[in-house]
Amino acid sequence: MDIKVGLVGNPNVGKTTLFNHLTGLRQHVGNWPGKTVEKAEGHLNFENNKIDIIDLPGNYALSPHSIEEIVSRDFIVDESSDVIVNVVDANNLERNLYLTTQMMELETNLIVAINMNKFAKKRGHDIDVEKLSTLLGVPVIEIEANDNSGQKELLKSIEKATKNHIDSSKKLVYGNELQEHLLKLKKIIEEDEKLLDVPSSWTAIKLLENDIIIKEKVEKSSIRTKIFDEIEKLNKHFKDVFDEDPEEVIANYRYAFIEGLLKESVKKPEFEAPTITDKIDRVVLNRLLGIPIFLFVMWLIFQVTFILGAPLQEPLEDLFKISGDLILNVLGNNIVSSLIVNGIINGVGGVLVFIPIIFLMFLMISILEDSGYLARAAFVMDRVMHKLVGLHGKSFIPMILGFGCGVPGVMATRTMEHERDRLLTMLIVPFMSCTARLPIYTLFVAAFFASYQGEVIFSLYLLGVIVAIIVATILKRVLFKGITSPFVMELPTYKLPSIKGVLIHTWEKTYGFIRKAGTIILAASIIIWMLSSFPVGVDYGSQESIIGQIGTVTSPIFAPLGFSQWQPSVALFFGVAAKEVIVSTFSSLYGVSDGGGISNAIQNTFTPLSAYAFLIFVLLYIPCFAFLSTVKKESNSWKWPIILVCVTTITAYIVSFIIYNIGIIIGFK
Repeated sequence: MDIKVGLVGNPNVGKTTLFNHLTGLRQHVGNWPGKTVEKAEGHLNFENNKIDIIDLPGNYALSPHSIEEIVSRDFIVDESSDVIVNVVDANNLERNLYLTTQMMELETNLIVAINMNKFAKKRGHDIDVEKLSTLLGVPVIEIEANDNSGQKELLKSIEKATKNHIDSSKKLVYGNELQEHLLKLKKIIEEDEKLLDVPSSWTAIKLLENDIIIKEKVEKSSIRTKIFDEIEKLNKHFKDVFDEDPEEVIANYRYAFIEGLLKESVKKPEFEAPTITDKIDRVVLNRLLGIPIFLFVMWLIFQVTFILGAPLQEPLEDLFKISGDLILNVLGNNIVSSLIVNGIINGVGGVLVFIPIIFLMFLMISILEDSGYLARAAFVMDRVMHKLVGLHGKSFIPMILGFGCGVPGVMATRTMEHERDRLLTMLIVPFMSCTARLPIYTLFVAAFFASYQGEVIFSLYLLGVIVAIIVATILKRVLFKGITSPFVMELPTYKLPSIKGVLIHTWEKTYGFIRKAGTIILAASIIIWMLSSFPVGVDYGSQESIIGQIGTVTSPIFAPLGFSQWQPSVALFFGVAAKEVIVSTFSSLYGVSDGGGISNAIQNTFTPLSAYAFLIFVLLYIPCFAFLSTVKKESNSWKWPIILVCVTTITAYIVSFIIYNIGIIIGFK
């Protein structure tokens, strides 16, 4: 059989870890049709069955509050999946089962996979899985997402459930008061066959919850007046009887059902000793220590990255130098060898030598993310973000993701409910220093700040955060006036990251960097080579070439920032396509195989002060085309990418100008 399975669950329950364990490298990432939310798909073979698994966005409810919740709901409601596997955390069953009850309302062919049981047992939680399964009326399987515990049993349950569909709503019991009124509303809904593509009871519940999507659907019904009249009566009735809105009444009944389940199937100690997570959080979430600890962790990442990564670059540099010399010896000095050596090897190779640094940076970030610390960083920053900017800590999550790549950082704003908060966060994410800028930093700090590589790069990352907060404060008062709503931050338990999961995440991101080198950077390198080679007869990469003339015209703009020669302005111009192209441009113009290589060349172009000003400009100026395109898709308008270009360019120029001229006044060169 071909079996299609959706993985559903709250954030941080181990859903993606389970997905990685089941599918290994047999997975790919794409976009949902018509949406900008990424989905992960993978497959495995089990007992002659091909099982396709879709890892859905983590969410707390099937509500239309955020794009992620809508995507998960659309999949469960509209996609022809065979089974839905609901992953829940054994330590937080009450909160996790709230989503489970909503899928039961949909009559989903459901399996509940309880994860993190070992940790729950250490805390003294005793879960009677068989009794819980009986009370829910669906299979309940104990698993450990980070190893193979329970996974064979889970796959067998998936196979069995595919053959014998389970009506998960049968054991769902709410109070008589709610049940009676739901039944009446349900009968009215069933008068229109067009509304029966989903269970009528679920439509009734969603209408009482004031679900926008379902209301729009019912608006098209021929009996809409009859349905909405009944809704209005029920709203008044619940207000009179319970002094609450129907949405609150339904939530209370769901939690009452869950409380009954857990009372019968789970035993907990009367007093729980503090966990390791509790003990660590007392330190890392401390009001005074939280931010210094976060800064120290980021500084440590840069130190480890460069101490371990720098020696690994040398073999790659030697490889590309030998390859260039070999081609020149074989083909001689002509236009073909120039294209291969100056264009492709110098351009693309000049970027690929930074793979060890990029890999280690992604590895460090993946470890922090999987361990549970990144959520704490957002929590720690909530106080600063809220007071200074008017944004809550949830905005810091996209900013942290921006340290890896700005595109997923922008896409992470979809979890934010308010549009103005989403847009403001999108505008400040590009100030986070993504790994595409890392090759540029590495090149310059090796040439000018060899003894302080980690510290200089850390200062750039820190400056990006500070500038983002300042710019957000200004934009909040100019473009995004209004009160920001509070939020609840999910703090997962600390855990040792899965080696397999971390390596998969790191490889995916590193492969994206390599793929970019083989596409965008390769194309840009060839264009740069052409502009450097013509008109015919000029020296390659000279000021008389087309690229030299472009640089000569634009270079006066950057003279107040300390870099007045034409090569830097050309590099910045091409860097808009992808930041790594800045290194490709320098590599193509200066050549990686000439004497002391690129470092000697840029030392003749920059001083240490102007080099730092250049790095600041690279940090803050226009993000890449992919980033701008993502902002356009997420905002559904070209207005915000245009504003973003203006804001980042002006900010980059002002900050670089200030830093450079303060340096001159102090006496730096």
